[in-house]
Amino acid sequence: MQKLKERWGLTSNFQLTIIFIVFSITGSSSVFVAKPFLNLIGLELANFPKTWWGEPLYWILRILLIFPFYQILLVIYGWLFGQFKFFWAFEKKMLKRLGLGFLFN
Repeated sequence: MQKLKERWGLTSNFQLTIIFIVFSITGSSSVFVAKPFLNLIGLELANFPKTWWGEPLYWILRILLIFPFYQILLVIYGWLFGQFKFFWAFEKKMLKRLGLGFLFN
């Protein structure tokens, strides 16, 4: 844990615990929040063809659409738990690695 605290620039185990809690809450709630949106735009498994590629296509699209919800909720929960600075820096770093760094220039 000490290496992780040093890598992330954290000062206490409490701060590390809060960050782990934020990551866990964000993962599950992004799926929960995205479900009504996915239903609204008609992305339901029943709407895909009953072929060998229908279900994998559904899951790929679902994951791609849940990703933006995760990014937004990560920063919001980070702010609510008093760790906005950490999660904002984490978000910028992750999006730059994905080739979306132009969003922060």
